[in-house]
Amino acid sequence: MQTEKKSAKIYFVRHGQSEWNVANKICGATDIALTANGVEQAKAAGEKIKGMGIQIDEIRYSPLVRAARTASEIARIINAPLVLEPRLTEQCFGKYEGMPRDSKDFLAAKSEFVNDFEGGESMLHLAQRIYNLLDDLKQNGGGKNYLLVAHNGIARVIHSYFFNMTNAEYAAYGVKNCQIVEYDL
Repeated sequence: MQTEKKSAKIYFVRHGQSEWNVANKICGATDIALTANGVEQAKAAGEKIKGMGIQIDEIRYSPLVRAARTASEIARIINAPLVLEPRLTEQCFGKYEGMPRDSKDFLAAKSEFVNDFEGGESMLHLAQRIYNLLDDLKQNGGGKNYLLVAHNGIARVIHSYFFNMTNAEYAAYGVKNCQIVEYDL
């Protein structure tokens, strides 16, 4: 008799509002703290997950402080274990970190997926590490429900893992601070 495989899910939450989100600066792998509003957004996300009755078996989070703080606030509310996951670190945008998000040079560089942003990480390398993480969770996750707490660039790659996207759709995709997105693993 074959046992029925438990349906597993990935839930994704982007970190709460950071100081550079407010300033409209490119954060990337620079370690920027949450604002007071960002902490409240994290708490609200935890309450929403709890209120929806979502059972999270494990929270994996980026080591950057804005995601780590968001994950810890959520974990406190939903009582789920935390696991640091370095592969969830935001893409490094090299020389563009700290620059205005709407910089024409940055937007042009961002459209080139093999571009390493002069000292950063290409989108292809980012996709490799995120796809490897998702493959690991799918193959070795034991039917668990995971909450991944990370960054907007990571949200984009995760979405592309589950759904086909054109380059324009990929570039335009994003989630709001502390938005909850669900995927079937």
